[in-house]
Amino acid sequence: MKKQSWWQRLLEPYAHPSKLSRMGVLGMNRRNISYISRYNPRHLFPLVDDKLKTKQIALEAGVSVPELIGVIREQHEVRNLAAMVAQCAGFCIKPANGSGGKGILVITAQEQGGYQRSNGFIATIGDLERHVTNIMAGLFSLGGKADVAIIEALIHFDDCFSGYSYEGVPDTRVIVFKGFPIMAMMRLSTSDSNGKANLHQGAVGVGLNIGDGHALRAVQFDKPILLHPDTGLNLLNLQVPHWQTLLELSVSCYEMSGLGYLGTDVVLDRFRGPMLLELNARPGLSIQMANGRGLLPRLRHIEALGKTHRMSPSQRVAYAREHFAEQG
Repeated sequence: MKKQSWWQRLLEPYAHPSKLSRMGVLGMNRRNISYISRYNPRHLFPLVDDKLKTKQIALEAGVSVPELIGVIREQHEVRNLAAMVAQCAGFCIKPANGSGGKGILVITAQEQGGYQRSNGFIATIGDLERHVTNIMAGLFSLGGKADVAIIEALIHFDDCFSGYSYEGVPDTRVIVFKGFPIMAMMRLSTSDSNGKANLHQGAVGVGLNIGDGHALRAVQFDKPILLHPDTGLNLLNLQVPHWQTLLELSVSCYEMSGLGYLGTDVVLDRFRGPMLLELNARPGLSIQMANGRGLLPRLRHIEALGKTHRMSPSQRVAYAREHFAEQG
């Protein structure tokens, strides 16, 4: 019988937890106890759970983010929406406290009094106003609490990603630990995920070489794939440009947020380059599936370094690129 590879064993649905641990796979309990609870002070969670607060601290820190068009906090402000977006060719409406891509409405163009959605359908101003009202009612927020609606400028994703994503904007998730980028993947939307970059809903996860940003392997629904299910492009040809800048932006969020273990979601805009989309104080573990590698060895490597506060963000990026790069 042919010997199974590490990658095949990782994907084995009934792998014993002790075996996964020996392979360096970080489980949810260990993530919560050893890393989130230990390195992420709970009082800082609102800074990342609330996208508006994240945007505010990012702007104060000089971190590039999508342009903020406006915020709607009260029901009587909903009638101002049309005037707010009148000069915008495209825009995005999202809940400040949403998660998993829920409640995000993308408008790609305005034409003849209507608003073209990313899926090609035309919405009316009444549709947009109802969506904003639902956001404020807490329909998409964590815990169903009352929320506010954020209106942002549309992201024009880089042409190098054309054909790699279905409707939605591709983003790059980077796990940052104590200011070091230790693992990364690109999330590509599909028809299964309804244009959302959510792996649990059917988006594609492409593991990225932390050394240079090229694709290592790709998964959908936790199974390895080679071609994008909708466009047919070879996912292993994907290469993320501006890699150094993207990683430096991600690690700067360590000082900006005060969180020691976090996930940064970065988009690559055609005109503005890498921009921070949001932060996550409890990043998921599927990035290990996309990379075919466990997080634990890299986490322990950084912990063994001891004090690293004297290293600049660019030095931490250089260290990670040297020590965590995949060979061949």
